[in-house]
Amino acid sequence: MKIYLELFWAFFQIGALTFGGGYAMLPMIQKVIVEKHHWATDDEIIDYFAIGQLTPGVIAVNTATFVGYKTKGILGGIFATLGVVTPSIMIITIIAAFLKNFMDYEIVQHAFGGIRVAVCVLISIAIMKLAKKNIKNNTGIIIAVLVFLLVTFTNISSVYVIIGAIIFGLLWKGGKQA
Repeated sequence: MKIYLELFWAFFQIGALTFGGGYAMLPMIQKVIVEKHHWATDDEIIDYFAIGQLTPGVIAVNTATFVGYKTKGILGGIFATLGVVTPSIMIITIIAAFLKNFMDYEIVQHAFGGIRVAVCVLISIAIMKLAKKNIKNNTGIIIAVLVFLLVTFTNISSVYVIIGAIIFGLLWKGGKQA
């Protein structure tokens, strides 16, 4: 039972202490899950992030489910998932009850402005860490630039871009082995 509570508590802290949604949680997930608890390796967590992006739902919830499942099966997945969503449910309930009364205050608007800037920085840090670990050669640089351009300057869904990168990677590796 201890490991289930550890999964719940680790993901509860991640859910409670990160603002800005799933992507803002990625650096904390990496630090807690890989570096602190060793429930996944860097390569595994990156795979979980990629699969979490491809599957319906929030990437942080999907990643929590994958880590929990890998660690302790279905029950581990349930505990990890409940851990990451419980703080959001609690906070949203409280905010929904009181925010309407306070949103017009200038100080609240400034606080949210500061939170948005901090979240942008956290997401940028996650991107830089992931890029350093995964863009290892010229092919990786080409794929990264193409994906950036496609997602930034077209209306192509990121799901299709990821599927295209998967196909490109398979063809590239297949061509290298032939």
